Amino acid sequence: MSEENTIDATPAAETAVEDVPETGARPPAPEAPPKNRRRLFAVLRWTASVAVFAVVGAGTAYGITRPERTDIPGLSTESDGRWTFPALSQPALPAGAPLAVGPDNKDETHYAVLSGLLLPAPEGAKADGAFKADKSGAVSVDAFLEEYTPESREKLKQQLEWDGLRQITGRGWTMADGTRTHVYLLRFHASGFVDAFEGCTFDAPLDGVSALDLDDDWNTAKNTQASALPMGFPGAGAIGERQVTVYEEAPPLLGDEQTGLGCLQAGDVLGMLVQSRKGEVAPVPFHQTVILQGQLLS
Repeated sequence: MSEENTIDATPAAETAVEDVPETGARPPAPEAPPKNRRRLFAVLRWTASVAVFAVVGAGTAYGITRPERTDIPGLSTESDGRWTFPALSQPALPAGAPLAVGPDNKDETHYAVLSGLLLPAPEGAKADGAFKADKSGAVSVDAFLEEYTPESREKLKQQLEWDGLRQITGRGWTMADGTRTHVYLLRFHASGFVDAFEGCTFDAPLDGVSALDLDDDWNTAKNTQASALPMGFPGAGAIGERQVTVYEEAPPLLGDEQTGLGCLQAGDVLGMLVQSRKGEVAPVPFHQTVILQGQLLS
């Protein structure tokens, strides 16, 4: 990792230590913070660091799929919860087609095969048998709408038809700890239709979810990122040029699982990630998945 892409985060063990008196007596060690605070600090440092890497450019962010644990500030142990993804690369474009983000593509249209922009499952994942997609990854509108409450599906289906939906592709997997992840990419006829879809917003009527609130960990790290960036640098909440919003299910939960929702607006494509886990969604792998999918859409 080059010097420009590193962040100064010197481990506490390397900071200066006060002189020890000649008698050999050492001052008492400071009291360790509570376990839950240490975990939160680690999560926020990880998310803030990765978010800064992400806005620098797609090539840098791909490094979080399988980095050495000491390569990223705040990640010096194997207990941070990250998943290991295959090496990522964007699919080839048709001859003469522009990149989705560039001066010659003002509408940010994606010309690559949509399934090629879909995030692969991480190591150790098993295909979710309940996820309905064909061998190519194509998902029908009705299968996609099973993510929502039965009473909301007809309205959302009409909206997708009126708002120029072209196709949906997706992938679902389950990890050893029971975390279920569903990733969808919805391609519309133009970028203006992506903003109009109401199925990936604060009020999204997800099935089995009580209510959604903004993800506190994500937004705290986003604000940290914004204050650390120089004037004129890409704004907080963006991954590359992608606008990202992350939600979490607010208590009281309807069942014994919590659900997280990630929404990525990327030109004519909407990326939507739904992740559920018994107890609560683990923020590190959830945010990692959102960031990597955002980079593939850049």
